[in-house]
Amino acid sequence: MFSKRVPVDLTTNRLTVAIAERRRRGDPIIDLTETNPTRAGFDYPADLLASLADPRALRYDPAPFGLPAAREAIAADYARQGAQVPAERIVLTSSTSEAYSLLFKLLTSAGDEILVPRPSYPLFDHLSQLDLVVTRPYDLEYQGRWSIDFASVEAALTARTRAVLIVSPNNPTGSYVSRDDFDRLASICADREIAMIVDEVFADYELEPGAAQTAGRAATSVDALAFGLGGLSKSVGLPQIKLGWIAAAGPDPLVQTALTRLELICDTYLSVSTPAQLGAAELLARGARIRAQIVRRIAANDHRLMELAAAVPSCRVLNAEGGWSAVVHVPSLQPEEDLVVALLLADGVLTHPGYFFDFPRESFLVVSLLPPESVFAEGVTRVLRHFACTEAIDR
Repeated sequence: MFSKRVPVDLTTNRLTVAIAERRRRGDPIIDLTETNPTRAGFDYPADLLASLADPRALRYDPAPFGLPAAREAIAADYARQGAQVPAERIVLTSSTSEAYSLLFKLLTSAGDEILVPRPSYPLFDHLSQLDLVVTRPYDLEYQGRWSIDFASVEAALTARTRAVLIVSPNNPTGSYVSRDDFDRLASICADREIAMIVDEVFADYELEPGAAQTAGRAATSVDALAFGLGGLSKSVGLPQIKLGWIAAAGPDPLVQTALTRLELICDTYLSVSTPAQLGAAELLARGARIRAQIVRRIAANDHRLMELAAAVPSCRVLNAEGGWSAVVHVPSLQPEEDLVVALLLADGVLTHPGYFFDFPRESFLVVSLLPPESVFAEGVTRVLRHFACTEAIDR
């Protein structure tokens, strides 16, 4: 009766069961996986969403790509980041997830393939399956910092490859794609008539000074058709507003052809709410205050994590240039799933196992840098305590 687009096995995993049981008993949890900024203790002005009550929203004037004023506001925000994107090349969506789906519909037929980075966020498998697209991984390699393994890119390409997906900075590795890597990948894609989908939702959140400025950006693509993705969810910490966007770049004929087809797709759904569009300019302007708080928080937590881990030689924090996550390489004393369940049950700390993000080997823990500083420090201290007496492992 049901579509194969939805996984047949929806069994709850051990960690989810353990979380539910702990909450049922009322036992506290230090959640080091929290990535919802509205639950992380930031100061949101009480009237921040007042612009959503604009009386102009009482009139519905559907526009497939979104209202011109909202698109112009987003173009101005790109300029703030140092990227030049014409408003007419910006397409509004209800979320970044929807942006992926729209682009999969634009670029692929059932059974076509997209290349996705590994390690990275597992959302891509679900999104692609819902659009009948096949994912093939290419690897990010770590040698003091992360970079694209181009041998794995070449090995993953087939006649059915339609797009290569980049996340910059990547979640959870925190790695921006360098300009050299971006240009090399763009050349490969242009030669094979493959598009680039560049998720830039964390672009504002650099941990290494200057990393954002030296990164490759979708907006700079000249030879390859490229789509940059962004949204209010991360840029100003407002996931509940449900406003994202696609910014198209590349050769003019290809961009215009893509936008013509994308307009038909967007006109079919018309998913973006009028209040969100009318409020976009003010939310981007006033949301800068939220973004500044997040920048300070993730920098402080990243610094504290480095300090605490330095006292435990058997653990190493991998270099991250940006984003909201940190990766800790820990001794492989037990399988990752056993480890994260034990940390939850014994110490009340919730972390992500590395396999959740498709790390190629064990053992890694992924933690969010978003929790309040005191909560974060206590949670990390409890995690590292497990390894404080462990002999340094050969890395």
